[in-house]
Order: sequence, then C-alpha cells, then structure tokens
Amino acid sequence: EGELSEADFLRLEAEFSVDRAARKEYYHRLGLSAALRAEAEARSMAEEEGANVVSFRPWWQTRTFTAVASGLVTAVAAVFVMMFYVFRISSEVDGVDHLVETAPEEQRASGFAVLAGQIDAQWADGLTLSEGALVPGGQLALESGVAQLEFFSGVTLVAEAPVAFEVISSMEMEVLRGRVRAHVPEPAEGFRVRTAEGEVVDLGTEFALEVSAEGAEVHVLDGEVEWYSREEDGEPGRRLTEGQGVRALAGGGVTPALQANAADFIGPAELRERLTSSRSGRLRAWEERSQHLRGDPRVVAYYRPGAHEGRSLPNLSGNGVGGRGAVVAAAWTRDRWGRADGALDFSPTGSRVRVTVPGEYGSLTLLAWVRIHSLDRWYNSLFLTDGHEQFEPHWQIMDDGRMFFSVKKRDRWDRKKGERDKHIYYSPPFWRASLSGQWLMLATTYDIDEKMVRHYLNGAVLSEEAIPEEYLVETVRIGNASLANWGLPERDDPHFAVRNLNGSMDEFMLYSGALSASEIQSLYEDGKP
Repeated sequence: EGELSEADFLRLEAEFSVDRAARKEYYHRLGLSAALRAEAEARSMAEEEGANVVSFRPWWQTRTFTAVASGLVTAVAAVFVMMFYVFRISSEVDGVDHLVETAPEEQRASGFAVLAGQIDAQWADGLTLSEGALVPGGQLALESGVAQLEFFSGVTLVAEAPVAFEVISSMEMEVLRGRVRAHVPEPAEGFRVRTAEGEVVDLGTEFALEVSAEGAEVHVLDGEVEWYSREEDGEPGRRLTEGQGVRALAGGGVTPALQANAADFIGPAELRERLTSSRSGRLRAWEERSQHLRGDPRVVAYYRPGAHEGRSLPNLSGNGVGGRGAVVAAAWTRDRWGRADGALDFSPTGSRVRVTVPGEYGSLTLLAWVRIHSLDRWYNSLFLTDGHEQFEPHWQIMDDGRMFFSVKKRDRWDRKKGERDKHIYYSPPFWRASLSGQWLMLATTYDIDEKMVRHYLNGAVLSEEAIPEEYLVETVRIGNASLANWGLPERDDPHFAVRNLNGSMDEFMLYSGALSASEIQSLYEDGKP
C-alpha cells in the first residue's frame, strides 16, 4: 500500500533472509490478500450490473466467475513471483533451497561443566577460555595457573597446574597428571575420577587427587570414597574415610596407610581469595590505563556505569565533546570485575542510556564490554542514533549473532535502480548459546582512509569489508543517541519495537578515528578481568 517505512522494510528484509517460517507465512498472506481483492472486485462488478437481475446463463459463463477466476490467477501469479524473488534471496544467502518448511531449531550447546574461575591460567595448544565458558571436550592441559570447574551435576573441582585431564560426563572425569580437589554435594554422589592406576568413586565427600609418574594419591578430606585399583580389577573397592588416603604405585602395589593432607591442595575458598586479589590487581592496572584513555584526544565519549552519579553517567572523555548520559529503566548490576553497581542491566523493556554527541566526524571506532543473556529479538542494540537520518551510524547485533554496522548515505534513493539508503556491514555470526553470561569486548571500526569496516570480538578481527565507493560517508553525525536501545515512541503512537539489549554493559567508548588492530587487542588484554 506504499505505507511501509524504511525501518520496517529493512526489518522485513532481514527477517526474510534468515527465517523460513516468516517467508512461508508471507506467501500465505500474499495469496489470501490477492484472492480477497479479486473477490471484492468481482462483487463490485456484479453490483454494478445489478445483482438482483435473474440470469439464466451457466455459472461458468458469468462475468462474476470470470472476474473471480481472473483475480485468482493474478493472485497465484503474484504468489509465485514473490516465491521466486524470496527463493532467489535465500539462495544468494547460503545457496540452499529454503522453501521447505522446517520447525525452528531449539538452541543447543555442548559440554558437561563450565569454567567458574581461573588465575594466571595458560592452557596448552593456544586454547583461550573465559570465565563462564563451557569446558570443551577432549584432553585439556593447564600449563600454569589455577582453574575452577563447576560440573552440571553440582561438583566443584579445582585444578592446579601443571595438570592434564578430560571431562567425560557430568559425573565422570579422567586425570592424566597433576593435582585436583573436588567437593561433591549430595545430588552428585557417585562422581567418579579415573586415573591410570585406578578410580575414585565418591560417597558424599570432599577429596583430593594427585597423579604423577610415580602413581596416584587419594586424600579424603571429608566424608568417604571408594578406591578401585587397576591391579585389583574385580575386587571390592577400598573404602576410605575422612583423614585417610591411599597411594597406588605406577609399577604396581598400594600403600593404604597414607595420611590425608588438605594443605597440599588448593580449595574453592582459597581460590576465591586469590581470584579477588588477582582481580583487584588487574582492576588497579585498568584504572591507570583508563585515566590515560580519558586524555586521548580521539576519545569522543567514554561511559562507565560504575562512575555514575545517581541516574546520570558522566562522559569521562577529557575533550568534553559528549554530554552526560541519562539512565532510563536500566538496573544496576555487577560489572566484569565483580563490583556491585558497576554495570547496567538493559534487560527491562525500554532500558537505555540517552546521550548527545555533537559535531561531525570522519572515521570512527565503537567499543563496548557487554554480557549478553540472549539474542531473543530481531535487533539487539549497542549504540544507535535517534531515527536514522542521513550520515548517522547504527551499531547493533542481529538475532542470528551477526554484528551490524551502517552509516546512512542517502535520504532519497531509487530502489528500482538498485539503490539503497546505506550499505550494511555484517560480521559472520559470532554468538552461540554457550557465550551467555560471559563478558565480551565488541568493537567496530569505520575507516574512511582505508575505506574499510572491521568487526572485532575479544580483541581479534572477526571480519573486514571494503566500503563501496557509492556508500562512503566522509562526514558522520551522531547528535541524540541511545546506548543499548533505539528510537523513541511517537506522541500519537506509544507502540515501539523491542530492541533493547538483553544483557549488561559496563563500558562504552567512541573514538573519532579508526583504531588499529594492535590498539584494540591491547585494550582487550588490559581490560579483561
């Protein structure tokens, strides 16, 4: 009907490109609309002729039937044209015929435990694990530091480097070498730890285990366990109670009179103390770096919820360009350092921070530390200007996990000529359910000198795309904008699309320049807790 707004058109286009069910529903609605239109036109024609006049012509020869048939043919043709058009779009997206309707897939993840905390951890083979990450399958080796695992069964286990192990299930693991200490709650009774010399089976306890080239030692710190020796296969297990231990030698033989020693193993309480101390040290270092960042002339806006004054966020940038941010609906929550009220939770509907950034800019860098609960809406806002006027940027995340960045080039364009108001720079999908609750550093650079847009995840380049000449905007404007949301309801229409970020943010920086890859990597390394 010619009333579709540009924002809604882009929303439909994005939805059709990823959602088969939406495309199929649209086909049905097109067909129904066309059929109803044809019926209405036929009735109108019949009324003009005189609907009450008796006609003795066969029904298939009446003008009403002819009109309806013609309308239905038109409707079917319209549906097939639209099906072909959407099929072409879907084929361009991934080369797969998406016209076959399938039920939406439930989100899935893989793992039996999560990494609950770590100190100075260096994992073998270049593996990087963040706090809250699912523990991957296969053998893992911690070359230095300490790590705490929380099994889905409820078991808490502390591993001290050098240690190598494999998580087999929520109730079972294997230790190849090194020290571990496990606290097993009642629901996880029967938790089993394998070694080359035998197996420990929990009976409701806290125990420690050390595996070396000489053999394996079991220390019962609370409750009791059973030890099954490899060389005594088929024999009943040895029951060990609090304070007792056993040493199984690699060459064979068992020393059952070992005295348990809790002091030799790091427990969860000690690890928490060390984590607090380690984070405090890293936080102090980051505060020093933050003071330096405030003096960087490229920093236009710098907001840290932990520096709030009531419901107002000061712009920490030293150049005084951007104004204060007004917190709306968002709730205070813990930041990535674990401090209370150090971050803002934007989950409540309508949440945002209202800001104003005056002036004109060329290249840009947008950077934020976020913790995402889920991507349960089409657009998940990071930083967007009010409306979407010419030369204004939008930065957000699509529901399929792609980062989205654009700068509007045109206010008027001819879609029939293939013109668009802007070019959208998407990253590959980076989000997966296992990242829920983890703190991530997202960044995007808009470089007008290199004519390149780059997306970053945790300091590493996620993707880069050249800026087409016809969509290059050399003078970017921002003005009124929102953190973690977009737009305001109209006076006569209080309805609005739900686009607030379902998650938290504890830091946002806007640079009037494109940071290099090394600068962004440095910001991540210095800023990660």
